[in-house]
Amino acid sequence: MTQEIDIQRQYYAQTASLYDEVHVEKEQEHILALHLLASYIEFYQIRSVLDVGAGTGRTVLWLKRRFPNLVIKGIEPVKELREQGYSKGILSEELVDGDGYNLPFADNSFDVVCEFAVLHHVREPEKVIQEMSRVATKMVCISDCNFMGQGSPLLRLLKYLIFSLGFWKIADWFKTKGKGYTISEGDGLAYSYSVYQSLSTLYQDWQKLRIMTTGGDSDSKLGQILSSAHLLLIAFEKKAST
Repeated sequence: MTQEIDIQRQYYAQTASLYDEVHVEKEQEHILALHLLASYIEFYQIRSVLDVGAGTGRTVLWLKRRFPNLVIKGIEPVKELREQGYSKGILSEELVDGDGYNLPFADNSFDVVCEFAVLHHVREPEKVIQEMSRVATKMVCISDCNFMGQGSPLLRLLKYLIFSLGFWKIADWFKTKGKGYTISEGDGLAYSYSVYQSLSTLYQDWQKLRIMTTGGDSDSKLGQILSSAHLLLIAFEKKAST
């Protein structure tokens, strides 16, 4: 896994100067997710937010402008991406070094912990989610992809059947020729991921979940799980520690 992490971080280091142009402006599903998150911040009177895998600080900067009194931090392991954020006016204490596997914060440090397009870049997303839940008090927000909502309708149905039968990891192993990941020019190293795979992990710490479509075929009759390529998942009402 260390080699895979190095490949991904090298990709972002090399493309840092073009990151916003390639990703931020074109990923409308995450812009929509940000607006939805903003409504939750207002409604639940959120005072602090941590963004995991903050990149160049898109979420940090957007929330700072929308909510001037909000305490917002981003954590990002790639120095070159952080430097792009600093060049936009984000302070070094607002965008810090670190990764989602070991968040350098105490339990219950932030009202909300969120991630945007990060979990499909980690081999063990459940471990990142457990860390996000650990440091959150009111909410965890996940804006990410759903492999079962991508491709032709027939392919989506096939993916869903394989996933439902518990054979997805085997199918993905054959698809990736044993690597477990793919590498593309536009997204670097990525794993097959669906937010639906994280439901059981989230239910360990949270009582309620809400899932909203942020990208896909809105008029599809296939249902949300097969029509949504991207989703926003919000977990709230944290369970009492045992």
